[in-house]
Amino acid sequence: MTVTTPHPQPRTTIPAPTPSPRPQAKGGAEDADWLELTEAVREAGQYATRAEAERVTRIVLSALGGHVTGDERVALAQALPREAGRVIASQIPATHPLTAREFVESVATRIEGSTPATARWDVSSVLSVLADRVGDPLTTRLLTQLPPGYALLFGRADLAPTA
Repeated sequence: MTVTTPHPQPRTTIPAPTPSPRPQAKGGAEDADWLELTEAVREAGQYATRAEAERVTRIVLSALGGHVTGDERVALAQALPREAGRVIASQIPATHPLTAREFVESVATRIEGSTPATARWDVSSVLSVLADRVGDPLTTRLLTQLPPGYALLFGRADLAPTA
């Protein structure tokens, strides 16, 4: 009896398709603006990584988005990179305004392992960068809409009239 073994066919390697480059028209500039914002937050807050700065930025902006309403909310969303504007605009307006202290405490509950002290650092890191990006006129409009005490979080002196 004769036994034949089939000869293996030679294998052909098919190269994997190369991904097409992402369009750089609008998206590239928007991505760059978001990266610039989160890098500024990373430097201000002395975060170890950009990912950490991005996470904190998203949390603080989402918390702020619920407390800024009307024309100021629209102006703020337009003044920031598109991704940051989306985070702010996607929030449901708060039913009652939080004091600055309550705002920081609410952010602390959203950041794992955070304390009120570390949350204040996070909030101030993001909001001071935000104030620099949007400028004094819009920052002033935001502060007039928010309860007293937020100015320090935006990196400004909180000058209250004396009685």
